[in-house]
Amino acid sequence: MQNLQALIEPATAAPLTDADITAAVELFFLTKKGVSGHLIDVTTHDGIVQLTGITDSLLSRERAEEIALALRGVRGVVNEIVVSTAHVPDFELQRHVSTALNDDPATSGYYLGCKAADGIVTVTGTVQSWAEKQLVLRVLHGVRGVRRVVADELTIRWGEIDNTDDEISTQIRELLDWDIRVYSSLVTIHTAERVVYLSGSVGTAAEKNRVVSTAFEAGATRVEARDLEVAYWALSSQLRRDKYADRPDEAIAHAVLDAFRYDPEVLSYQPTVLVHRGVVTLTGTVSNLRAKQRAEYDARHIVGVWDVHNLLKVRTSRFIPDDSIRQTVKEALARNPYVGTRDLAVTVTNGKVYLYGQVSSPFEQEQAGTVAAGVNGVSEVSNWLGVPGHTPFTDNSRLFWNPAAPHPTGYPIPDFALAERIRTRYGWSVGLHDQDVDVSVESGRVTLTGTVDTWLDRKEAATDAYEAGARDVNNHLHVTTLPL
Repeated sequence: MQNLQALIEPATAAPLTDADITAAVELFFLTKKGVSGHLIDVTTHDGIVQLTGITDSLLSRERAEEIALALRGVRGVVNEIVVSTAHVPDFELQRHVSTALNDDPATSGYYLGCKAADGIVTVTGTVQSWAEKQLVLRVLHGVRGVRRVVADELTIRWGEIDNTDDEISTQIRELLDWDIRVYSSLVTIHTAERVVYLSGSVGTAAEKNRVVSTAFEAGATRVEARDLEVAYWALSSQLRRDKYADRPDEAIAHAVLDAFRYDPEVLSYQPTVLVHRGVVTLTGTVSNLRAKQRAEYDARHIVGVWDVHNLLKVRTSRFIPDDSIRQTVKEALARNPYVGTRDLAVTVTNGKVYLYGQVSSPFEQEQAGTVAAGVNGVSEVSNWLGVPGHTPFTDNSRLFWNPAAPHPTGYPIPDFALAERIRTRYGWSVGLHDQDVDVSVESGRVTLTGTVDTWLDRKEAATDAYEAGARDVNNHLHVTTLPL
């Protein structure tokens, strides 16, 4: 490994100082919505970012950490942000968290109990996997007024027949090898008594978190990752050139089905997966729109997948009247920390939800659509929420969101300045910093040309351009495998 590092590092490792990293994190906090950047302080020491200050929700606290982890040069994040929410009476908060769990299509079948006191929610009960536990926490974090969640008594009941230590290690390796977000060839995995020990190198802090999460998904009761270091040289595309090579269609289909097995929002539906020359087609039925979206999301994270045709049909197990769906959607929106205070109108026709009203940013617009998609009985979401200076979009596709987004101040940005802003963002991006992306701007409209490694990189390139102030983005980037 040392010889490989010596070979790669001189050509690829740029000097990234702590001051540069701090400035980049603060810049991204100011330009990305969903986080109160002016209330958060950022310091960096030896690549470790420390976040302090306050925010108004658990979702915002988590988003701040995710933004920092996604920046090149960050080796880890210490999140000490304090959540300070508006006071919600205990009885009302307990009702809200219980309703959120009961209304969620996946967690509604879990045996759970909740108690709320002064913004702290204690959840008890039993789930079948680590992934199910994370889903419960995510639902609770999405309730306005929750400051902290205590889940010490939310236990995981493993199956009667547990995987052996060797089987856990093998499963982790296979999942990582098929995950486009991770390059695991430099990662060593050892399991003893269901405790997974990770060592070696990864390129980013976000990648390290993904490796740890995968170990838990595969059945680890504890993960020790202190010896898994984040090394700049391990981010080299030259080093990773074999990651995106074409895979046999049959192997891709098997990997997609494996991904579904670890996703509690998709597991019970068992979609049919067909693959032809790397293009995945999903067919079958699911009971809710979010399960349909998650299935596509999971498939698109598999190495070798070029595109996904999502033909899944939403069919509820029982008839739910439109009026009932409408009321449930309105209550779910009111609970959400990002849009709960907005006056939003909801209509439902044959299970299709229409959202109307005003929000402050495309981020809130997308959040509202995501909340609606997670309600039982919703087959489609038409999102007509308005944002000052923005064009509404009619589809809640988190994968292909493409609003025409003028600069939020309303003042035009000179084309040369906008192009430089976009290139700066790409320079700090884990996935885009060394890729062949050309940026041209004319009258605020951005054209992207060149090649990128994955569909995630292509999507991020467009999203970063919009967040930098682009009025529109013509995304002509091609996704290509790197030559062996």
